[in-house]
Amino acid sequence: MKDILTFLMFSGDNHGQARAAIDFYVSLFPQSHIERLDLYGPGKGQPEGAVKTVWFTLNGRRYMAIDSAAPHAFNFTPSMSLFVECETEQEIDQLHAALSDGGQELMPPGDYGFSRRFCWLNDRYGVSWQINLA
Repeated sequence: MKDILTFLMFSGDNHGQARAAIDFYVSLFPQSHIERLDLYGPGKGQPEGAVKTVWFTLNGRRYMAIDSAAPHAFNFTPSMSLFVECETEQEIDQLHAALSDGGQELMPPGDYGFSRRFCWLNDRYGVSWQINLA
């Protein structure tokens, strides 16, 4: 076995947003970059320029993503989220502000007993994030 990666499929209302989402995520986290990006060309079964496959790194951890124009009975859900451990409250506040812009607040920043600073949200692309003070 070589690797196990989190795989994000941008479909339904989020179709065609994989590139924008990945560019956004890479801009937010240190040690982040796009490793490889393959786009659909004309006549290849998906809209031209849609993400065929992208491999990217966020804070040193690898991920994959695609755009899918095919109809699916599912999309992103908060039951699968990206959990970010921050070292400072300032990091939490910055990530919360950026990721919640245009998204949906599930648990606003606060002290929930299990953490003195935590929040949970869905970003504008539908991806769910839990942000916690380590």
